[in-house]
Amino acid sequence: LKQEQGTATNIKSAVTRKNVIDALERMIQRLRLFKRTPTNGLAVFSGNIAAREGKTDVRVWDVEPPVPIATRIYRCDKMFHLDILRDLCETKDFFGLVVMDARDAHIAVLKGKRIVPLTKIHSHVPGKFKAGGQSAVRFSHNRDLAIKDHMKKTAELMKEQFLKMDGLKGILVGGPGPIKYELVDSNFITGDVKKKIIAVKDLSYTEDVGLQELVDKSEDILAEEEIAEEKKVVGLFLEKLSRSPELVAYGEANVRKALSMGAVDILLVSESLDDKTIEELEDIASQFNSSVRIISVDTREGVQLRDIGKIGAILRFAV
Repeated sequence: LKQEQGTATNIKSAVTRKNVIDALERMIQRLRLFKRTPTNGLAVFSGNIAAREGKTDVRVWDVEPPVPIATRIYRCDKMFHLDILRDLCETKDFFGLVVMDARDAHIAVLKGKRIVPLTKIHSHVPGKFKAGGQSAVRFSHNRDLAIKDHMKKTAELMKEQFLKMDGLKGILVGGPGPIKYELVDSNFITGDVKKKIIAVKDLSYTEDVGLQELVDKSEDILAEEEIAEEKKVVGLFLEKLSRSPELVAYGEANVRKALSMGAVDILLVSESLDDKTIEELEDIASQFNSSVRIISVDTREGVQLRDIGKIGAILRFAV
């Protein structure tokens, strides 16, 4: 940031130059309050927010993300770039990712379309060829012990990382070679973790490339999970419609009224609705912390929602 201050001296506009240098100075002062980087990383914003031109009101904000942030970025602009934080905050459900081979294991989460690395370990498993001076039997025995230790540590990390998080929809496991299958079939993984594993995939790579390959090869599984979630929430809406009709609303006029009163818990919108209306409803819902689900027409439940007006809502209270 000190280097950026030096660069900012070259800005031609005197007003802009002063605003940028002052904002960077305030940001530097704020960062000095942190002895170390927070566990999940840090996002810092600073700028002159004065409503009138020529006035100065430099503010600074720091935000610790709810999950680890994997992006390192600096931007000097006329607006704050919040897309990365929005993606992390708005996507409540996520999938666990585990990519491993006999040497390494990488653990991450998939939030929306973003892969967020969590942790990794490196094993001490020797190669398949024995060192000189060791018998083949002794070497094979030591290698088996090292592999088991590697699987045990990976299983412990999976439990530590995934079970403490709310919103875990499933775990995807992948990697080159057979060790991933040995891990999934072993007793090292606790029952709570094992029942969350929804797919095991053969991969060509590990590390970050392997994590992306795992997501790419699991598109069918992820799509099925998304459809299952859609069926579940629309099914809940239809059940309440038949048993407690006062706790649901459908049709644009009725739903807009309930939204404006802050009564909507979950807003259901058919993908067949026009984009402009969807954006308007999403904006209103965000003002009252109402969750929004875009429902496809690929399921019977999605077709039912489309046929009753394309818009439905599960209410917090009767209106």
